[in-house]
Amino acid sequence: MAPGEKTVLQFGGSTSLNVKVHPLVIFNICDCYVRRPDQAERVIGTLLGYLLPDGTVDVRNSYAVPHNEYSDQVALDIEYHHNMLTSHQKVNPKEVIVGWYSTGFGVTGGSALIHEFYSREVANPVHLTVDTTFRNGEATIKAFVSVSLSLGDQPLAAQFQEIPAELRMSEAERVGYELLKSTVADKIPSDLEGMESTLERLLALIDETYKYVDDVVESRVAPDNKIGRFLAEAVSSLPKLSPSAFDKLVNDSLQDQLLLVYLSSITRTQLSLAEKLNTAAQILCAMEAVSVYKYIRWLRLVSIAIEVEDYNVVLLLRTIGPCACIVALHAKL
Repeated sequence: MAPGEKTVLQFGGSTSLNVKVHPLVIFNICDCYVRRPDQAERVIGTLLGYLLPDGTVDVRNSYAVPHNEYSDQVALDIEYHHNMLTSHQKVNPKEVIVGWYSTGFGVTGGSALIHEFYSREVANPVHLTVDTTFRNGEATIKAFVSVSLSLGDQPLAAQFQEIPAELRMSEAERVGYELLKSTVADKIPSDLEGMESTLERLLALIDETYKYVDDVVESRVAPDNKIGRFLAEAVSSLPKLSPSAFDKLVNDSLQDQLLLVYLSSITRTQLSLAEKLNTAAQILCAMEAVSVYKYIRWLRLVSIAIEVEDYNVVLLLRTIGPCACIVALHAKL
């Protein structure tokens, strides 16, 4: 460095990368977090996808990698990681490693060690974090890359710099996501509630069909031959039953269901009774074993009393019997 020049702390240039994450990746991460071992605080895994020419990292898939953490030390199962990568690329050979993920809020102390390992797998890997604890009321997703920190010309260390990250959904994924979101409920409905909801939906569809047919007949709506054929096929597929026959069919089905419920209740009662009888049998066997032990002990005491010619003790033993003599004679002999 020339005389008079100042030493300046420099950061690496800001990266132009941005991350697009597909919903499948988030579902995989959440599923792995739910299935994690009891002692594990977080899950770690590999991100797979593509690096597009415009600097976009398209993250399409992921898999978890077993690991152990001790304080700030992290040990990854590298062999498992390579085996999973080989198996995955047999199915999707174009997808490559683009980074790694971990659950939690932001970067932790051991993240630098894991990032260093993935830096040997791919140049400039992306670190994705997913807050599965919903600290802010939602699963916050953040992406980071490693940026070098230097003093003059001397590299000192590396730090994580956050880059833009957002969800990317194809049309098929969007339809599936909207369907899953629409089926979210606070509680699972009972069988009766589910049947009631289904019948209400069926009645609404029938009313809508009636309205369409009336509009076509009154020339308020132009007829559609495809819809007409579809309605004709639907009506012809219905069995022709009188109201009394239909009621009998429903009642018979209801009776069958009630019979199944009754048989299930009897089965549960029988299993519970069998369990209690088994427990009682085990207790009786144990008591019988104790009784045999007491009888043998009684005979032993009688033989000892005869050997010492203490006939008063022999008479006492015969009087009180084997079950009550043990405590009384331990102090005397």
